[in-house]
Amino acid sequence: MRLMNWVALAWMAGAGLVSAQEGPEEGIIVTGQGSIAAAPDMATITLGVTEEAETAKAAMDKVTEAVSAILTQLDAQGIAAKDRQTSRFYLRPVHDRRPVENGTPPRITGYQAGNSVTVKVRDLDRLGAMMDAVIDEGANDFNGLEFGLQDPKDALAEARKAAVADATERARQLADAAGVKLGTLIRMTENSHSQPKMFEAARMGMAMDSAVAEGEVELQAEVSMTFAIAPGQ
Repeated sequence: MRLMNWVALAWMAGAGLVSAQEGPEEGIIVTGQGSIAAAPDMATITLGVTEEAETAKAAMDKVTEAVSAILTQLDAQGIAAKDRQTSRFYLRPVHDRRPVENGTPPRITGYQAGNSVTVKVRDLDRLGAMMDAVIDEGANDFNGLEFGLQDPKDALAEARKAAVADATERARQLADAAGVKLGTLIRMTENSHSQPKMFEAARMGMAMDSAVAEGEVELQAEVSMTFAIAPGQ
């Protein structure tokens, strides 16, 4: 009988522990955001060549020749091999756009080939000249220009500090409004942080001496914090 009583007590204690863990957490729970704007020190651009010809081989040959010249130019511009990667490669038929009758499939009039390379430019002072150089070598397909940070660690740390400060201030305001005193920090989690994104849109011209506005990049962080209510309230 005594053994059964101990077992019952142990089960009840365990059940009480689970119940306490599953219940709502007491305290002041807040979320804070922080953001930091910084001048970019690198750019990523996707450039390539698109060509059409009567045969698939002719279209591919034209693209291959142009891309080879572009890669040579990137070497001359000091772009390391690790900072460029083929991101798109395709060959497809070109069909006659005139309407067809009686379910006849559209006639193939030629072939289109394309090859795109994503390039990281770590010296922004050379970005405009690099763009002009690859255009001269046949680049005719540009799919975006993004600015960023080579090492966002320090800027992200500042964004996290700002998020913690924001959450702490929110908790103080809530405690004051409720007439209680803010206690110690119980729990803190980072909800998310964002990769650098453009704070001011970049602009790219396709003329000689291409004009590029670098703008700023923005890093964001978000944290959730739970504070206790100080005893005696």
